[in-house]
Amino acid sequence: MRRPGYLVTAFAALAMVLVPALVEAKPGGGSSSGSRGSRTYSAPPPTQTAPNTARPMERTATQPSGPQQAGAPARPGMPPQAQPQRSFMGALAGGLLMGGLIGMMFGGGLLGGIGGFGAVLGMLLQVALIGGLIWLAFRLFRRRQPAAAMAGPAGYARQMDPTPMGGSAAPAGAYAAPSRDVQLTPQDYQAFEQSLIAVNAAWSQRDLKGLREYATPEMVGYFANDYRDLDARGWRNETRDVKLEGGDLSEAWHEDGQDYATVAMRFSLLDATFEEATGKLVEGSTTERQTSTEMWTFVRSGPQERWLLSAIQQTG
Repeated sequence: MRRPGYLVTAFAALAMVLVPALVEAKPGGGSSSGSRGSRTYSAPPPTQTAPNTARPMERTATQPSGPQQAGAPARPGMPPQAQPQRSFMGALAGGLLMGGLIGMMFGGGLLGGIGGFGAVLGMLLQVALIGGLIWLAFRLFRRRQPAAAMAGPAGYARQMDPTPMGGSAAPAGAYAAPSRDVQLTPQDYQAFEQSLIAVNAAWSQRDLKGLREYATPEMVGYFANDYRDLDARGWRNETRDVKLEGGDLSEAWHEDGQDYATVAMRFSLLDATFEEATGKLVEGSTTERQTSTEMWTFVRSGPQERWLLSAIQQTG
């Protein structure tokens, strides 16, 4: 059998399958990630800034359980590895099993028809390709590609409105009223805006130490994972000139000795992804601003402590 051309094609297809799928590159990766204590699996109330329901968490270290769903607190900051995830080797093992089943259906078993080293290699490549496809499908399911950010004018930054605006944005009974057991001050809203700008600046500089000053260890772990996805493609992402256009409070509460606050923020920025080796622009723009609306949740251990970013949720 003539196999050289077939083997080259199989190697190329396998390489394409195993390249990590890249989602939106700005901080948070365009996914919903992080923890909101006992409310991690509850959607934050809509607001005037974000009238649509926030997407559920796609990456979180907080595990759902009966006691937690009943309101038991869960502390943020656990490393992302605490969340059980299906590994590539697990997906590959499933692919091997599926390859064997397919082989039995179409050719006399997994080892049927082996006539030499070339045949063995070809068979292994087919099985590896099936495993890679399963892994890719699983990854894409977990991290859905978000809709493209819509362009917006470069207006002036506005101070976030501390008044919850969710009451008229959804039918009565659609969600619980925001908790009032934590009262926020203008200084808190200034801290949230500063965090938005500082997180983006540290992200663009690939400064994990700087990110640790503004985010929980769990969120820093997700940022590190997103860096690795970019590195796998030889890319780097930069967000520049971040401006808060508007925002308001969704809910603020206290549990397990910690204060939480979820705020809706609409902001504009320049978001561009470059090829690391050449500096060539591959995604985004360095001149056209994009506008995003996200729910950011912050946590602190006391009124005198720094607010840390503990979750980012996409809206719409």
